Amino acid sequence: MPDKGLLIILSGPSGVGKDTVLDYVNSENENINVSISLTTRTMRDGEENGLNYYFVTREYFERKLNEDAFLEFAEYGGNLYGTPKAPVDDMLNKGRNVILKIEVQGAEKIRKLYPDCVSIFILPPSLAVLENRLRGRCSDDEESIQQRLLIAKEEMKRSLEYDYVVINDDLKKAVGDVVSIIAAEEFKTSRNKNKIREVMNYE
Repeated sequence: MPDKGLLIILSGPSGVGKDTVLDYVNSENENINVSISLTTRTMRDGEENGLNYYFVTREYFERKLNEDAFLEFAEYGGNLYGTPKAPVDDMLNKGRNVILKIEVQGAEKIRKLYPDCVSIFILPPSLAVLENRLRGRCSDDEESIQQRLLIAKEEMKRSLEYDYVVINDDLKKAVGDVVSIIAAEEFKTSRNKNKIREVMNYE
């Protein structure tokens, strides 16, 4: 029987580069599954339904909410985001590692449901850099950018609640830091009890 997989929370303010970091981390670790959240927000250029998010209507989201189909959900910038329950538990029980890219509200709920999860917060090198990245998207108007910056300040205050903090100044280093954190956590004795028992039985 395999040991249960590792549940990893990845959070950070809008524009910090979570998606890019996550793409590289996922490509470097074959035992990682990225949980795909549902959202009611509009799809951005370059995004794909079923890859970045499942883009759904508010009506559909609320119906799933009533069916208790989410591990957590949160409203951010007027849009709903939720983590589906069944696929996450299924992958963990099969010994697969799962990454949840979620907001700080959802992360708080997940930590209560899965006390042994590992939480990582991605920080920008500065607020000025974060603002430049948001403007560089060319997908938000000025009001939206200012709203995202206000939310980012509040989110970054809550980075103190996380197990690890990684600063995304140099992408290669940030990816390496996240990969190293996951690798170290995978080798913890508490996460390998069944594997240890199997080895002992063969001796």
